[in-house]
Amino acid sequence: MRITHRNNDLSDRELLDKYKASGDLSHLGQLYNRHMHLVYGVCLKYLKDRDQSQDAVMEIFEQLVTKLREHEVDRFKSWLYVTSRNYCLMQLRKSKPEIRIEEYMIPDMESDEQMHPDSEDGLEKDLQKLEACIEGLGEEQKECVRLFFLKKNSYAEIVDKTGHPLKKVKSFIQNGKRNLKICMEANGGKK
Repeated sequence: MRITHRNNDLSDRELLDKYKASGDLSHLGQLYNRHMHLVYGVCLKYLKDRDQSQDAVMEIFEQLVTKLREHEVDRFKSWLYVTSRNYCLMQLRKSKPEIRIEEYMIPDMESDEQMHPDSEDGLEKDLQKLEACIEGLGEEQKECVRLFFLKKNSYAEIVDKTGHPLKKVKSFIQNGKRNLKICMEANGGKK
């Protein structure tokens, strides 16, 4: 794929618009190339394997070819980060079904103890606490948290499904995540 020097001067938004208008992969390639280190870093953080992370970088690019034509993306770098993280979490779930949702849902609560629960009973109790905490959220937060973390919907998909403005969706997710952390800690969840 040959990318002209002129495209180096274009913003992410301009390259994205050009790709969406023309379907020309050189525009998408230029855009992705700018942020490939971010994607690789996210993949390495979650997958903890260089070869698997390199494969993931290529697979994520292949997914972008269609995803970017279907979704409205305001901030490409942020959207790409979330897309990459979600891809990795799905890979982890496929290969390690015992991974707990809250490990990745509430990053401030991650610890070695959480990643290796003492027993099946402890895992089940933590999942029950998490479910109870989710149920305790306000309706909008609960709906957005479930769609984003459990159903892996993008912000744009959540906006479409709920009718809430993008800023509200992001706010509901961020506040919901904070409230879940507080609830889990208050109910004996690990810190």
